[in-house]
Amino acid sequence: MTPAELAGRIHSAAHLTGEFTLRSGRTATEYFDKYRFEADPVLLDAIAEQLVPLVPPGTEVLAGLEMGGIPVVTALGRHTGLPCAFVRKQAKPYGTCRLAEGAEVAGRRVLVVEDVVTSGGQIVLSTAELRALGAEVREALCVIDREQGGAEALGAAGITLLPLLTAAHLRDAAAN
Repeated sequence: MTPAELAGRIHSAAHLTGEFTLRSGRTATEYFDKYRFEADPVLLDAIAEQLVPLVPPGTEVLAGLEMGGIPVVTALGRHTGLPCAFVRKQAKPYGTCRLAEGAEVAGRRVLVVEDVVTSGGQIVLSTAELRALGAEVREALCVIDREQGGAEALGAAGITLLPLLTAAHLRDAAAN
């Protein structure tokens, strides 16, 4: 599947119109329902396959952010063979009481994986917590960058955003 075909499939599966309040608090008239592409195993596998070349050399652990980054990181791990960590929004107060479950992140080069980026706020927060645990985080990988300031916010926090697709790619695919 070509990148344009993938963009078309994602747009067809996940694009909604209406009035939506985003996690950032912003209001949008279009929304990419990530769960619609994450719940389709064939489409998710195609996404993961196309994410592989974006994984920076030297990456030791893929860290998926709760909740949407978890299926993406799991599929990507299958294609790269890299171990995965599953990062909570906050450490659970019981059991292991860990923020990051799965692969150990301390002392390792970690790539943060997210599904859709708008403001980048959750990536900035989670990256700060991963760094406090001893992870080296330089980049964040996402399926869709909504192009609403996320890349800039991440850059200010010393994180390079590596998007597979942007909102413009999806709009272009829908127009063709």
